[in-house]
Amino acid sequence: MRRNYTMRRMERRFRKPSELLLVPMIDIFTVLVTFLLMTAVFSRTVIMELKLPTGEAQFTEPPPGLELEVIVRSDMLQVADRKTGPLNTLRKADLAAPYDLAGLSEYLQFVKSRYPDLTDANLLLEKDIPYDVLVQVMDTVRILEQRQDGELVQAELFPNVSIGDAPETDAPPLAGVTP
Repeated sequence: MRRNYTMRRMERRFRKPSELLLVPMIDIFTVLVTFLLMTAVFSRTVIMELKLPTGEAQFTEPPPGLELEVIVRSDMLQVADRKTGPLNTLRKADLAAPYDLAGLSEYLQFVKSRYPDLTDANLLLEKDIPYDVLVQVMDTVRILEQRQDGELVQAELFPNVSIGDAPETDAPPLAGVTP
């Protein structure tokens, strides 16, 4: 049977609105939240507190003992005492060669054996030293990683690292480089 136009129009007018099904939407959100929580566990942010130099130069009498400085230059790593000057210099074979971080770690172990209570070190960098080098040298100064019985063991060397600018050198500039 065929309905006439007025009957169909009346049915449309009195029809109930369709219901919104929330169960599938809740299921999707449950899966999404579970996935986000599981992936958030694996991302780990490490925050390290650094002491940056202030603009004000305030003179205070230094305590007796060693004031350790590690100076990173484009051609060498230098371990120095602020009061007495350079203690050890680790030169690079050429400018493209990597820094001798193993030699630096070995010398810092020697310094730590002489001054076991010392925990402060100043990391002084020349301009244009890559950030990756800063992180590698800072990790070398802060901790010592060694294998013992097949396990990687970390020991503390100088955990309180301050960062600053390296002092200017009296050496002539490299050939072909204009200031």
